[in-house]
Amino acid sequence: MEQLLEISGTIIGLIYLWQEYRASIYLWITSIIMPAIYLFVYYNAGLYADFGINIYYLVIAVYGWFTWKYGNKKFVGKEKGNKELKISHTPKRLYPVFAIGTGAAWWAIAWILKYYTDSTVPCWDAFTTALSIIGMYMLAHKYVQQWWVWFVVDITSSLLYIYKGLYFTAALYAVYTIIAIFGYYKWLALMQKEKK
Repeated sequence: MEQLLEISGTIIGLIYLWQEYRASIYLWITSIIMPAIYLFVYYNAGLYADFGINIYYLVIAVYGWFTWKYGNKKFVGKEKGNKELKISHTPKRLYPVFAIGTGAAWWAIAWILKYYTDSTVPCWDAFTTALSIIGMYMLAHKYVQQWWVWFVVDITSSLLYIYKGLYFTAALYAVYTIIAIFGYYKWLALMQKEKK
């Protein structure tokens, strides 16, 4: 049963990746289904931070859908029509906030995992989780540099999942690593098209 869930999550993850690559708003629907499956996979593997981050993924999927759908407007406003958010560069003022936020979350999550769980990889589990929090926020705001964050998360996660014996998930994240490179350039091209 566990392996079947992992395979299902991997297949849905590939669909999600294709949708993200194409900047399709429907990635947010897929990003509700995939974390629901991976909650069970990660908990059973003792990857508690990854388990926790999937709860965050479920919540931010709803936020991401509304942000992409309505752009910078308030979710309930007087204006009619579709004002879908456009791809943009991450504002430079956010880089220090993201760096400090990632560092603080990494330290806090690692501390909790080390002292309150039986995690065998608290530091690395916390690292990918902290960086994923920032990555999902950047994705929800359609910042093109979110692909840089995912590249680091994906390559680290792939190695971590090999270590934990989650081979299908490791393969999925290896594909994610490669697609992150192509995704960055695809989004740059889409951003240029949106400006015309």
